[in-house]
Amino acid sequence: MSKKKNKQNKVRTEFRKNYDSRRRKNDFTKEFGDGDKNLDDLASQERVSGKGRWTRKRTISGDHSDETQSGFDVTLQVDANAAIEGRVLRVHGLSTIIHTAQGEFECSIRGLLKSLATDLQNVVVAGDWVRVVPAAENQAVVVRVESRRNFINRTSRGRQQVIASNIDLALIVASVQEPALKPNLIDRFLIAAEKANIQPIIVLNKVDLIDPATIQPLIGVWGQLGYPIVSVSAATGLGIERLRELVAGRDSVATGQSGVGKSSLLNAIDPTLKRRVGHVSDDNSKGRHTTTTAELIPWIGGGHIIDTPGIRQFQLWDVIPEEVEGYFRDLRPFTHQCRYPDCTHSHEEDCAVKDAVADGWIDVRRYDGFLQIRSGE
Repeated sequence: MSKKKNKQNKVRTEFRKNYDSRRRKNDFTKEFGDGDKNLDDLASQERVSGKGRWTRKRTISGDHSDETQSGFDVTLQVDANAAIEGRVLRVHGLSTIIHTAQGEFECSIRGLLKSLATDLQNVVVAGDWVRVVPAAENQAVVVRVESRRNFINRTSRGRQQVIASNIDLALIVASVQEPALKPNLIDRFLIAAEKANIQPIIVLNKVDLIDPATIQPLIGVWGQLGYPIVSVSAATGLGIERLRELVAGRDSVATGQSGVGKSSLLNAIDPTLKRRVGHVSDDNSKGRHTTTTAELIPWIGGGHIIDTPGIRQFQLWDVIPEEVEGYFRDLRPFTHQCRYPDCTHSHEEDCAVKDAVADGWIDVRRYDGFLQIRSGE
């Protein structure tokens, strides 16, 4: 009888450097005694080519996937009968908490997944859909990460950090006071959301601390570009009901710098969450971290929210300078009118973008922010 063919797909993929800890022997002379062995015997026993277990490429069972949506160029095949589907709630160190139909599991990551060559800082993040194999009571092993529908990411220490995945809305939370509003940081979040095809919502918190008229010009600029804006106050409840309606039944991520009141807002929207909140430092007016890891939390009205740690800078990942103008909605109508097709809109003559800024069609602050992002600052 002929052997049955293996129906699994075979894929060549790369592994991280030093994946195999066993080193190739290089002390051949020590194997060479006083006539105990000759050179021909040694050569027949030792393989000195770069292949075998020392190569960084392997053939594994799996399928090619969309790298831009999953973070991996290979999706590993697993036994459907042994593995169960789950969603990552949070990742803390080596521990990953995953919710499944059979309850929550504290999981470790399959060694093969951690060894695949990738630019990702973390193998799994909050919001990921995964496959796990139960190993003991309330413990399991993540054996596969499903392709991501979308994700919010940034550059962190030269690598890609995925903040959250598989979401419908990005709540870009900023405070108008304590700490002060940073419009350029919001613009960077808007680019990341647009790049990932995620609907952004600008949430301006602590509006009870200022005269609302002072931020109307800024709100007007974003509003004219089609970005939804919600002015709220977690302290007084202003705007909370509208925000609650927007997030009901949808999966959202709350992002923003430290101290803007993300956790306080979530508690106001859903009082059952009882998220820990902090205060802004009196010394430097900067926020303090109260949320230490991204966490997927179910809303009482349906859907989920991913609460993320506050950040103080947001460096875009995988956006080259020539692409930046395409993510600025107010620049796009003018870029094709420039004299030079490779115009940087900074110093060239006959630049339609600079003319639009001078004529008031493009906000000066937005233009300055564009130049800053394009230069990589």
